Amino acid sequence: MASTLELVKDFKKRYGSTICWRIKKHCELVDRNLNPGERVLYAFAAQNNGTHDSIFDTAVLALTSERLIIAQDRIVIGYKVSTITPDLYNDLQANAGIIWGTIIIDTMKETVTFSNISKRALPEIQKNISSFMIEAKKKYKDKKDSE
Repeated sequence: MASTLELVKDFKKRYGSTICWRIKKHCELVDRNLNPGERVLYAFAAQNNGTHDSIFDTAVLALTSERLIIAQDRIVIGYKVSTITPDLYNDLQANAGIIWGTIIIDTMKETVTFSNISKRALPEIQKNISSFMIEAKKKYKDKKDSE
């Protein structure tokens, strides 16, 4: 299985107009926060904000075998790691603009926005995250119904 950094580098190579910085540090954060046996299935980097004019909020979003992990190593001090488990996931919205696109992930507790993404990458991101979450939510529902 490819490492988180390799997955993000591959994404960046295919979608070069996506704006992202310091991906190695963000990927290391993802890897440090994986549970035993958890593996990264898909990953990309973009700006973790809702505006196209701010380019200093790069984060990595990793789809793992259990959840979504959003990792951001801050430039000066500290870091931020968030997770979205399938039971909290509501939906995903992809918006394409003139140059870049935006991914908006709606959860029961918050809305997460990634911007400055190559608009050609939007269908790939949407397919990977949505298809995983649909299947994971079915398993969660089946497990809850059997209890």
